[in-house]
Amino acid sequence: MEIKPLADRIVIKMKEVEEKTKGGIILAESAKEKPEIAEVVAVGPGGVIEGKEIKMDLKVGDNVLISKYSGTEVKVDGVMYTILRQSDVLAKVM
Repeated sequence: MEIKPLADRIVIKMKEVEEKTKGGIILAESAKEKPEIAEVVAVGPGGVIEGKEIKMDLKVGDNVLISKYSGTEVKVDGVMYTILRQSDVLAKVM
């Protein structure tokens, strides 16, 4: 199955959380924080939304920084994705 976002929405896949700290300490599952960096896997077409022209600045493959609890999580073919508006993205990660 494929997800095709509408309007100004994007689909992202969260990056994996590090298993251990820089100092070499292995983290327990409960100690891991929700990752905030994700990869864009699909981008909507943009267009006119609520009377404003929305140009999509993101593209598939971009790494982005998002708020911890933004978007809606969905599971497709056993993989977790998050769908959110382009305006909910805080920054591109280079």
